[in-house]
Amino acid sequence: MRAIWTGAISFGLVSIPISLYPATKREDLKFRLLRAGDLSPVNYKRVAEADGKEVPWEKIVKGYEYEKGKYVVISDEDFKRVDIEATQTVDIIEFVKIEEVDPLLFSKPYYMEVKKGGDKAYSLLRQALTESGKIAIAKVVIKTRQHLAAIKPQQRGLMLEIMHFPEDLLDASDFKQPASSSPGKGEIAMAKKLIESMTATWNPSAFKDEYHTMLEKVVEMKVKHKGDKGHYTPEKKVKSTNVIDLASVLQASIKHAQTKKSPPVKRIQKAA
Repeated sequence: MRAIWTGAISFGLVSIPISLYPATKREDLKFRLLRAGDLSPVNYKRVAEADGKEVPWEKIVKGYEYEKGKYVVISDEDFKRVDIEATQTVDIIEFVKIEEVDPLLFSKPYYMEVKKGGDKAYSLLRQALTESGKIAIAKVVIKTRQHLAAIKPQQRGLMLEIMHFPEDLLDASDFKQPASSSPGKGEIAMAKKLIESMTATWNPSAFKDEYHTMLEKVVEMKVKHKGDKGHYTPEKKVKSTNVIDLASVLQASIKHAQTKKSPPVKRIQKAA
């Protein structure tokens, strides 16, 4: 895999050479828009709203709409004025306890691979973060864009996680809050019992992208039958109903969860 960025962690007077690699992947199925009559691919054209004429790339500029239908042109020179110098360093600003950081701020993780000569300092930073229970808050420029980021210990290595700036988050108070009705002690007890009955050891490999898997099966079926025959119908899940009697629904949920966890009963054959 090719590194998306190569530089160094700036840690006080310590410099740790590293490379960044994506820690996640997303393999969505790609579809083309086609004309229904003959399945001819449909292409896009850049046309002006004023007269519907096609516009070549060299005649296109970037504009900001400051009022409805009114624009100012932002040139390449304007963008250069605010361009932040790429220093090729992950500059650590401070260290904080991870529980103090809103999880919503974390966005995209990257693996930090140590380069030649940085092993000892890299291991030192990872060990110090692990034992202190803290993460490093840093700033880094990737592809001309400055990012807020966190450096976290991860198993034997370090992760760089790109973060949202606080102003990027929507205020939770903008959304409807639950009505101020307190559940009864019995309902709380049953809810906790339901949580306990559904508690399991975390096994991430047990979770798959079901939508992607089913869509692949639909495509395979269509290809096999040239698109005009064959259907793949996934099993339908039982939909949840609106809660009327919370206590009875919780009790039924507990029984259902316990049934799912119960091991199958072995039948003992009697000797003839």
